[in-house]
Amino acid sequence: MHLAKNHNIPGLDIEVKNFNFATVVQHELDLVAKLREEKYEKVLLQLENVTHIEGKASFVSPDEIDVNGQTYQAKKLIIAAGSTATVPPIENIQEVGYLTHIEALQIKNLPKELIVVGAGPLGLEFAQMYSRFGTKVTVLQRSDSIFPPAEKELTDRLAEILTNEGITIKTNAQVKSARKEAGKKVLIIMIAGQEEQIITDEILLATGKTPNTKELNLNKAGVNVDDKLAIKVTPEFQTSQPHIFAVGDVTNLPIREEPTAGKEGTLAAENALNNTKNSIDYNSVPWTIFTDPQLAGVGLTEEQEMNQLGRCLCRTVSFADVPKAIIMNRTEGLIKMAVHPDTKVILGIQILAPNAGELIAQAMWLVKNKSTIDDVVNSLPMFPTLSETIKIAALSFTKDISKLSCCV
Repeated sequence: MHLAKNHNIPGLDIEVKNFNFATVVQHELDLVAKLREEKYEKVLLQLENVTHIEGKASFVSPDEIDVNGQTYQAKKLIIAAGSTATVPPIENIQEVGYLTHIEALQIKNLPKELIVVGAGPLGLEFAQMYSRFGTKVTVLQRSDSIFPPAEKELTDRLAEILTNEGITIKTNAQVKSARKEAGKKVLIIMIAGQEEQIITDEILLATGKTPNTKELNLNKAGVNVDDKLAIKVTPEFQTSQPHIFAVGDVTNLPIREEPTAGKEGTLAAENALNNTKNSIDYNSVPWTIFTDPQLAGVGLTEEQEMNQLGRCLCRTVSFADVPKAIIMNRTEGLIKMAVHPDTKVILGIQILAPNAGELIAQAMWLVKNKSTIDDVVNSLPMFPTLSETIKIAALSFTKDISKLSCCV
């Protein structure tokens, strides 16, 4: 719908007719149900040495769990209980009502107005999606960046892009309370010591996730958690009880994305059964925010390099210098590369661009294999493609890229 209205191709006029939000949502729900059956339930049934029991588990002792009144004993256990959307301490929010990322993908009536509390991956993705469906969206973020772990140059540009699309973004906003008024929902917030009131139809809470540990009776197992209720684990996924392992959102591990959690589960099972010491180098694990343009990164940021080395060698390149981006009329993006000042080894790359989640896979290998900018400069990526961006960024350390030919 957005591209039909914003393709910027002269001589092409596209009209979106008969948009039905409920039908779009139902299609999404049907697809999820199909994939859940095909890729999870049927796969589980085909595993001959696996017994699947549906129910809630809780510990009885360090080597026993209770499920549906039945006790099971094991020499090794893995906790993979996931997480639930965090509900921040906003006065009256339970009485007023709210959506989480679960309900936001299920409601059949498109709200005219939506407040998203919290930026970050979920908040930004849902804000843009609903905005492009036609909802008036306001994002409230308590820090001065819409995603503090990322390079501020890139998050500032993404905030500018989202604002230009019609999304209102309020940073340094503290949400105090909520109330109902004339069939609407009202949020009271504080910004720079001034109180504001925002009226809306729906409130989406996107302030992070809380590990599902409260009902596991971990105290009976002797498993320790941190102040955020996350299970403390070693790099090999062992808890305070060496025979009990934990993986994914339920732990205090640094990156919480589905591929990482899946790999943690595989490695934890191998460690439990074979007494191996497998772990993950999280520094070479990429992340992506699926907005449009996407924001993706891997490795160190400029700030992290400064903290570790006391100095930084970094470059930021605009997609206005990328031939494919010019052809696509998508020059709003940026790429930032951080390299070691002495060895020129690439330490980190962040990309704001269409399909940045695809491009970051190339960056992942460069960081993982400790490649240098010379390695990239001597490579021959296809022209014209967005993947050339990484080579252009590497060239920017030694050349004025604005004066280079297209097929460099």
